[in-house]
Amino acid sequence: MEYIAGSTDFKFKNTAVTLGKFDGLHLGHKQLIHLATSYKEQGLKAVMFSFLLHPENLFSDKEFELIYTEEEKLFHLNKIGIDALVSYPFTEETRSMDPEDFIKEILINKLDAKVIIVGNDFRFGFERRGDVALLKEYENTYGYQVIACEKKKWKGDIISSTAIRRALKAGDMEAATAMLGQPYSIRGEVAHGRKLGRTIGIPTVNLVPSTAKLLPPCGVYATKTLIKGVPYLGVTNIGYKPTVGADEFIGVETFIFDFNGNLYGELLEVEFYDYIRPELKFGSLEELITKMQEDIVLAQRYFKVKK
Repeated sequence: MEYIAGSTDFKFKNTAVTLGKFDGLHLGHKQLIHLATSYKEQGLKAVMFSFLLHPENLFSDKEFELIYTEEEKLFHLNKIGIDALVSYPFTEETRSMDPEDFIKEILINKLDAKVIIVGNDFRFGFERRGDVALLKEYENTYGYQVIACEKKKWKGDIISSTAIRRALKAGDMEAATAMLGQPYSIRGEVAHGRKLGRTIGIPTVNLVPSTAKLLPPCGVYATKTLIKGVPYLGVTNIGYKPTVGADEFIGVETFIFDFNGNLYGELLEVEFYDYIRPELKFGSLEELITKMQEDIVLAQRYFKVKK
């Protein structure tokens, strides 16, 4: 997959383009993406157009919390079949662009769009003045076709990145998984930890997530860890490890069942399935070990029931 990030210097020919924020890659987003890739059979290049930074970053000092980081997004898109991802720079100039100029300069001159695929509430351009109706108004002028998709729903409610963030912050992994169409996950390189787990018979692998990554509540989860594409059941703690010295940053620490091997430096993906309990501070290491053993049993029971 071709990846163009933070640059305005690109030019495609004959594309089926889907546009949006795509920060969650949820079922609604996947509907648009799969529709774009379906036009590859007609000789069009499937392009996904988004922004390198979420638009809210331009107007706020608060770092926006991403369901998937840019690196994670690339990893997942490579499995879907998109030919190119354009992460366009969101600058003051971009924000101020008239919708008609966006159509002409980007959709036509840079992307040569023959098919434009968006959600039916898609907005673009200065003060979000552009919408599906405006895109359709210029269909004959520029010779493209607009496809506006209805919103996907789950349990009667519209699936959105906002709804998924709400579920993740509540520790509702079932809802997040249902709306994403796959388990919420954290992907990263295995880092060195304190190696305490080895001494108590529960060796763990440690990931340090990006500060921009939206994390569910600190606590313990039933998880699967993908190692070279093979899933291993396990139990994961997100948090600061208050019982054994309290880290200054949030870490992701996983005990992988039925696996022995050195994973330092490996890229792993940890999928989250069930929230077991909040992170706790125990009075002794022995109490921590007892609780960890209980967590392992609960995680094993969860996966046994879900088979």
